[in-house]
Amino acid sequence: MDAIRVGMVGYKFMGKAHSNAYRAVPMFFPKVTRPVMKAICGRDPEALEQARSQFGWETAETDWKNLVARDDIDVIDINAPSDAHKEIALAAAASGKHIFCEKPLALTLADSIEMLKAAEEAGVKHMVGFNYRFAPAVQLAKKLISEGRIGDIYHFRGWFLQDWILDPQFPLVWRLQKEIAGSGSHGDLGAHVIDLARFLVGEFQEVIGMSETFVKERPMSSSMTGLSAKGDKDAPKGPVTVDDATLFLARFAGGALGSIEATRFAAGHRCTNAFEINGSKGSIKFDFERVNELQVYFTDDADDVQGFRRVLATDPSHAYMDAWWPAGHTIGYEHTFTHEVLELMNAIAEDRQASPSFVDGVECQAVLEAVDKSIAERRWVAISELR
Repeated sequence: MDAIRVGMVGYKFMGKAHSNAYRAVPMFFPKVTRPVMKAICGRDPEALEQARSQFGWETAETDWKNLVARDDIDVIDINAPSDAHKEIALAAAASGKHIFCEKPLALTLADSIEMLKAAEEAGVKHMVGFNYRFAPAVQLAKKLISEGRIGDIYHFRGWFLQDWILDPQFPLVWRLQKEIAGSGSHGDLGAHVIDLARFLVGEFQEVIGMSETFVKERPMSSSMTGLSAKGDKDAPKGPVTVDDATLFLARFAGGALGSIEATRFAAGHRCTNAFEINGSKGSIKFDFERVNELQVYFTDDADDVQGFRRVLATDPSHAYMDAWWPAGHTIGYEHTFTHEVLELMNAIAEDRQASPSFVDGVECQAVLEAVDKSIAERRWVAISELR
């Protein structure tokens, strides 16, 4: 296989991130099967053409059905709003095309399971966009845990804090509408923390949570791109139908305890996606705002030098770093997508399933919905109740 031809639905925040990754992979990982950026798809012809030219795609389509039907495309990349994921993924599977879908996989657990079943029955590769797994420092955390170097895991505490909608006059963007987004901070931010917890600690057993929508109405937006939007403060208002913040406690199947917080109302936090894991032999801490670093503590260090040490995960010995810059020359957010696309291209070329797959998307959705059920019923909910 000389190349893998990609068709992408979406051209804004995630569309730019994915496009950059497709372009970077062959430059820094020359042994990878090369992705060919065949076609980009969106509904606004003028904005779409600008994106096609800027991002480097060969052609453009304004109807995703035409994109899926093309015989010169091997992979459908879905980074459109969440309400579009299921229909496009089912059509892609029926057409025998591999699927790369942003998170959350779908609006509901039932839809996620349907997407997984369709991909499996079609025999296509499937991947869900949990990009934070692919930070070298997170990969180091996984290695330390897998090797038993911090011992038995007792605690996972994770938090994803943002403040981009703190202003009550910020417009009503699609991420604040349940029928499009599925949920608010819980599904958008909390999903990433849930996936990191599963990746590092293991499966969730039961959860109990609480949530709040602090601003109930917002002015209607006139335009939006990524996490920015325009609107008139005097414009008619619409209801916010998702959570602004969700917190929950958890028990893991392996015995560890967990706490997870996701909010868009943490003033001063632009993108604090962080976790701390405590084990019988040590602890590790990660904060995405310091993406190249992992804080590590080992209980068997000599008494006079005990304490958290800062490990800069940029040496060639760390995951992916031998492809980038000399030690100490840091990487950033966009590189997590490059590593993600590298995994997808390799999985297709090697005829194996990519990771994280739709299975991980389904498991994450099960935890999300268990938390929602616990909030509605004000009780602990076992993940098994949703199956």
